[in-house]
Amino acid sequence: MRINAKNKLGLIFFPAFDWAISPTHPEREERLLYTKDQILEEGILDIEGIEEYNPIVASKEDVERTHICVPDIDSIVTMPHLISAGGAIKAGELVMEGEVDKAFAIIRPPGHHAFHVVHGARGFCTINNEAIMVEHLRQKYGSDLKIAFVDTDAHHADGTQNIYYNDPNVLHISLHQDGRTLYPGTGFVEDLGGPGAYGRTINLPLPPNTTDEGLLYALDNLILPILDDFKPDLLINAAGQDNHYSDPLTNMNISAQGYAELNAKLDPDLAILQGGYSIEAALPYVNVGIILAMAGLDYSQIKEPDYQPSIKEQSAKISDTIKRDVERLIEAWQNKDKVDIRKKFNCKEYYTTTRNIYYDTANITENQTVKIKICADCSGLMIIDSIAHPSAVGKIRAIMIPHNSCNQCSKLGDQEYERAKVGSKFKIVYLQDKKKDKLLSSK
Repeated sequence: MRINAKNKLGLIFFPAFDWAISPTHPEREERLLYTKDQILEEGILDIEGIEEYNPIVASKEDVERTHICVPDIDSIVTMPHLISAGGAIKAGELVMEGEVDKAFAIIRPPGHHAFHVVHGARGFCTINNEAIMVEHLRQKYGSDLKIAFVDTDAHHADGTQNIYYNDPNVLHISLHQDGRTLYPGTGFVEDLGGPGAYGRTINLPLPPNTTDEGLLYALDNLILPILDDFKPDLLINAAGQDNHYSDPLTNMNISAQGYAELNAKLDPDLAILQGGYSIEAALPYVNVGIILAMAGLDYSQIKEPDYQPSIKEQSAKISDTIKRDVERLIEAWQNKDKVDIRKKFNCKEYYTTTRNIYYDTANITENQTVKIKICADCSGLMIIDSIAHPSAVGKIRAIMIPHNSCNQCSKLGDQEYERAKVGSKFKIVYLQDKKKDKLLSSK
């Protein structure tokens, strides 16, 4: 008997055969090969309504809408990175054009640790696939699209958070193993967004050994209520799978069933693969579970060969911790529009902060100073001064005019760009104008 999917689902598959950090590195092509074998073995592509599509190649312009690559794209980005980002773009376009109901981009290299400014690779990520996809869709279908990310990778999605921290039309929710116990050491409940988008960043750090119970509690009591309130036009699951109980890099206890149930309840328009390094014991089963859930099919028979019901047992202490943080975050969400931004950020005209960013994959240290204009009419002009060590480039300045920029901030951005080009303080000055969809560089 032929099976029909309830939801028409597009699959985009790109294992990047010609790209790996090293032959034995956890982030290598075998991550996806076992999944493809499982898909074929289970006859997933024989199901009516599930269809595989080829990725496209993301353009340099696609990357420039999202990132400032220092000194330029050609120095940072390889063809596999462009195809991986193009796989995400293809998934997004399939959904936006109505060719499919949902799409799952099973792609690598991953991207959610890639920041706005890019000096190299960090957390196995060079460019941010899902952010590049979102910026492509906003340029093509309208910058007023309301986007929601739910990132379920065990590692905090610090890159995607960084890119959208001050964007009021993007809600970014990250569930991850507590940053006090895992790379990148960030993503705490107090981090709620910049002055132009306060409350639209939600971080829920999960204690080590959290099980399906804790994950699904957070979904039911935090994520779904916030999504129901936000009402996104496009919902994206950044589907990291290193929360799995067999993953060698993390300390979580999520099962394939837990992942599948999360996707069935979340009902995302798109899923974009992130991490997950239990190549044989987890990824094939988790990915197939997600596929069946997104297609609206029964996933109850998907179980790992070593699965034991006891893996779902969670301590009362873990449950209490999650419940406490969920309550704090729900309260913060409900009160976000009542906050006095100037008082909260202790600023008048500009909010200024500094950060040190370590590129663990490339062994680069970056020092940044970020200034965000406090504006009543838009989310505000952003100015980033950055210098990396080691680097042959020297200090750079990146000026970003947001999608919703008012005329005053747009004019100020142009003036700041021209002013910064004068003299020798900055080796390169960039102007990323999201409103006009252009990137200028003094290089």
